[in-house]
Amino acid sequence: MTAEQTEQTEQKTAQAGPPVAAQHPIERVHHGHHFTDRYEWLRDKEDPAVIAHLEAENAWTAAQTAHLAPLATEVLDEITSRTQETDLSVPVRRGGWWYFARTVEGSSYGIQCRAPIVDEDDWTPPVIGDTPAPGEQVVVDGNVEAQGHEFFSLGGLEISLDGTLAAWSSDTVGDERYLLRVRDIASGVDSEVDVIPGTSGNAVFSADASTLYYTTVDDAWRPDTVCMHTIGTPPAEDSVVFIEPDDRFWVGVGRTRSRRYLAIEIGSKVTSEVHLLDTLRPDDGFRVVWPRVDGVEYDVEHAVVDGRDRLLILHNRGAENFELVDVAADDPGGERSVVLPHSPEVRLDGVDAFAGHLVVSYRRDVLSRVGILPLVAHGAAVPGAADGAADGAADADGAVGGYGPLHELEFDEPLFDVGLAGNPEWHAPSLRLAFTSFTTPTTVLDHRLDTGGRTVLKRQPVLGGYRSEQYSQAREWATADDGSQVPISLVWKTDAVDPASPAPMLLYGYGSYEASIDPGFSIPRLSLLDRGMVFAIAHVRGGGERGRRWYDDGKMLNKRNTFTDFVACARHLVDTGRTSTDRLVAEGRSAGGLLMGAVLNIAPELFSGVLAGVPFVDALTSILDPDLPLTVIEWDEWGDPLHDAAVYEYMRSYSPYENVRADVAYPPVLVVTSLNDTRVLFVEPAKWTARLREVGAPVLLKTEMAAGHGGASGRYDAWRERAFEYAWVLDAAGVLASAAPGGRPASRT
Repeated sequence: MTAEQTEQTEQKTAQAGPPVAAQHPIERVHHGHHFTDRYEWLRDKEDPAVIAHLEAENAWTAAQTAHLAPLATEVLDEITSRTQETDLSVPVRRGGWWYFARTVEGSSYGIQCRAPIVDEDDWTPPVIGDTPAPGEQVVVDGNVEAQGHEFFSLGGLEISLDGTLAAWSSDTVGDERYLLRVRDIASGVDSEVDVIPGTSGNAVFSADASTLYYTTVDDAWRPDTVCMHTIGTPPAEDSVVFIEPDDRFWVGVGRTRSRRYLAIEIGSKVTSEVHLLDTLRPDDGFRVVWPRVDGVEYDVEHAVVDGRDRLLILHNRGAENFELVDVAADDPGGERSVVLPHSPEVRLDGVDAFAGHLVVSYRRDVLSRVGILPLVAHGAAVPGAADGAADGAADADGAVGGYGPLHELEFDEPLFDVGLAGNPEWHAPSLRLAFTSFTTPTTVLDHRLDTGGRTVLKRQPVLGGYRSEQYSQAREWATADDGSQVPISLVWKTDAVDPASPAPMLLYGYGSYEASIDPGFSIPRLSLLDRGMVFAIAHVRGGGERGRRWYDDGKMLNKRNTFTDFVACARHLVDTGRTSTDRLVAEGRSAGGLLMGAVLNIAPELFSGVLAGVPFVDALTSILDPDLPLTVIEWDEWGDPLHDAAVYEYMRSYSPYENVRADVAYPPVLVVTSLNDTRVLFVEPAKWTARLREVGAPVLLKTEMAAGHGGASGRYDAWRERAFEYAWVLDAAGVLASAAPGGRPASRT
């Protein structure tokens, strides 16, 4: 179709008016309550009428946003011009190879590569250019594998310990069911026999690479079975190692960092169980570390402490924010010693063991933290903090049973995010970290364990003269309805925002699953900031930013706190003059889309626009149906409305689809979804859009017809999608395409 024909089609669509979904009422009855659902018929994506309706919605959205096409193109050009398209990641050593990923200008997907180490003492990542390094091999080229597919996603990529084989998986539909293959890396040829469909994506080789452990999913997309595949044999001969019959639990398979143990991890939202296989005694089979106890979560890591095999268990039994204990590897249920005690101020997130130290990841004062805890031999002096490190709030007073004090790594920015970034080697002399903030592009660095010195290995390139000192970031606090203090993180371009005037703002929120939305850098976001917008994150309850209690206070029968916290943040930003209701746009995705739907019903007058991505807006209908993907697993997050009348009534009180109001004026709403999404089915945003339009809301629905939960798969398609969304956000916030002279934004108001 030519550009002229497209324009004519859009004009005809605009003249015809928005799509009106047909109504086919069905009645849902639970706990004595009757609900008439007029749009449930939209669930069947095999129905041509459903596809026709989604395509009509896409045409309407295209027509209504046609005036934004120049701005979207401008934003896309900015994203592209700021991105170093031909680039590579910092090489990570694993065994005798350095592993890294290349991206090439014009190619949508990464290329997974490796180059040989020089010798056993080679710990300095090689400097690799645009041309292949000596001995470089391609492990998996996503561009080659994506050929012939509208969608492509690389799932897991596992390298055998001897470095000869790669187990890799891919999804070419978007439904997160992965085809697993085994490749001889030297030849680049996949085995014609070792082809396993219907997996969850990840796999682990046995120590001798003779077998492969992987997981499969059930009809509800729940990873429920661990299988063992003998390399070179048909998958039909694979044996089942473990199957989890309880629909609340998922299973995964992995290994400890020491590579000594294979692990089967079983978990629900609130309960864990780990089975370990000692690779030195494989005939003993998998053994349970701690039998599951409802409400108790734990993770297991193997360490060698003063010559003894120990298991480090991070658990929450009687320790809301978790504590770290040490047990004998051959008697995990026996005597335990506390390595790091529970703290109400510190949420322990994870522990990684190395030959001479532990690395502890935790959260304090809203921000992520990393601490190093040395392992000390019996009777040895306890080391102090090395140069470049400093004691943190979680420091111990001294060694406990072979463990030195914990030293927190310090960074000189007020807001940041830090974590481990590829540390597969047990004896590495440095710790690889990734650091970022709102103003600092993602930075990979090595932290020397002997001196505490740091070496920056790579900082994400930002082309076009980006200077971090031109931007400002800050933390503010809003007061929630019950008096709780809700943190807000903000970033803006300093000379593009007049502190005396309300600025256009994008306020982002999530607030579920204890997920923390940390302050990180974004190239696409610069297109907002440079036009005078402020970007803010509302760290609402239901997330993990302030510890386990912060999460618990925003889930189940406390879920409304998530929504009222976001409203409190929006009101705070308006009341303090940071922004105004005619310039404030809200965004949330997935469970954050539920947040968007709920706050629209609570306080639509606060926002000039709402962007809802793959939104979970028909929550009650989904959580009532145990046959839908992931529903039963979700009962520990939202409650079980199928069997509990109180949960049913509570969810009914906030589920966005069932609470659309006819007595309010809704702001413009952009809804984005994907046809093949298995986490939040497309029917939810489709039904919600139909209901909003029924009451006159200015709502647009855009459906990716060949994608999953994460949207478009190739980077160029993803950039194009984000540019479209940001053009809509700028328009909803009253910002014109380009900044006015002098750096301040022009606007319609």
